[in-house]
Amino acid sequence: MKTVLIVDDDAALRDSLAEALADLGYATASAEEGRMALDWLESHRADAVLLDLRMPGLDGMEVLKRIRARPDPPPVAVLTAVPTASNTIEAMRLGAVDHLAKPIGRADLAALVARMLPSVSGLVSHGVAALEDDTLVGGSAAMRSVQKAIGMLADSDASVLITGETGTGKEVVARAIHRHGRRAARPFVALNCAAIPAELLESQLFGHTKGAFTGAVADTLGSFRAADKGTLFLDEIGDMAQPLQAKLLRVLQERVVTPLGGKPVSVDVRIISATHRDLAVAVREGAFREDLFYRLGVVPVALPPLRERLADIVELAEHFLRLFGQQAHRLSAEAAVRLLAHDWKGNVRELRNAMERAAVLGRREVIAAEDLDFLVRSSGVRSDGSNNAVEASDMPGAVARLEQAMIRGALEAAGGNRSEAARRLGIHRQLLHEKLRRYGIEG
Repeated sequence: MKTVLIVDDDAALRDSLAEALADLGYATASAEEGRMALDWLESHRADAVLLDLRMPGLDGMEVLKRIRARPDPPPVAVLTAVPTASNTIEAMRLGAVDHLAKPIGRADLAALVARMLPSVSGLVSHGVAALEDDTLVGGSAAMRSVQKAIGMLADSDASVLITGETGTGKEVVARAIHRHGRRAARPFVALNCAAIPAELLESQLFGHTKGAFTGAVADTLGSFRAADKGTLFLDEIGDMAQPLQAKLLRVLQERVVTPLGGKPVSVDVRIISATHRDLAVAVREGAFREDLFYRLGVVPVALPPLRERLADIVELAEHFLRLFGQQAHRLSAEAAVRLLAHDWKGNVRELRNAMERAAVLGRREVIAAEDLDFLVRSSGVRSDGSNNAVEASDMPGAVARLEQAMIRGALEAAGGNRSEAARRLGIHRQLLHEKLRRYGIEG
């Protein structure tokens, strides 16, 4: 019988998890704090570990690090009442199988343990302390998937291709991958390939020597050599001209750059690229090299548009208000409804700009709905023809319509599977059943 070690300072939660696991056919052991768990593992074998983050003494992240450093470590899943972007990324980077919010329902627990056993693989910790990333805001299911990917990618040197609509935060994710990885102390160099004329981009990438061309009055390193031992972020890579694509491919293959007018120089650079274009379509149309596409996109990360992150909109808005406000601003309920009703075609960047405007022009502590009148009101119908969830009216009605729209969308995305829909929504399956009955929604 497989044994699951439960590490949590909440006795009631330990008992609840133990009972549910026993019903699923697993043996259990319990520890109320991190040191006790590590001592238990010295003389016993656990096939899987469920680990709390916030405990007296050693915190969960340190316990996770020490468990992963053991020979043949068991798979560990982190459970926390306060999931954040930072602790999600760090937990996944240190090798957690998953990072879930408490409480966890029986169906989700069964699915989690089934994934953990008999797997014993994971990432190796490099002993880097947890880093705070205040710019990666959002606890929606879509963003938590992105945060988990960042944690798993951070210590790798694999090339990453970040895709998503303009304004979704592709550079923010690239910086988070760098900041949480082993290259964090080295340079992060960002280059927008669409903002530089094609005839100048080669010099910007690879550098040049003095006198290499008219106007070259001094040696220039170029972005590759400036990012040596660190990370080079190539934004809007889909806009790069084809002749330069071939030169970039050669550099990626050989890890050698040749400055204009100079000699070849070896470089050690991790490449992260991003685009709002569909590069697969560009490859089929002959506008982008297929071999470069595969070289850049070893690991793809797709960022969802803000309209698919409704649960993050208010949190993001309040974050930007704190960032820009001369005084402590907060949103009124009506203002929050107005934000949820907007289509946000410019995604997070548009929301950021809107909150900066509201913070600068706001003369009251509370941002009211009329302070956001500059936003173009939504017609109530999205581009896909679906109804907008929150036409502004009374707050309870708006919230109800938002819930119904999100539930219908999650059920459709999950093919009618209620457990999967509940996971996407970040709620318990029992709560989903209750809301389905309340709103008269068929799965």
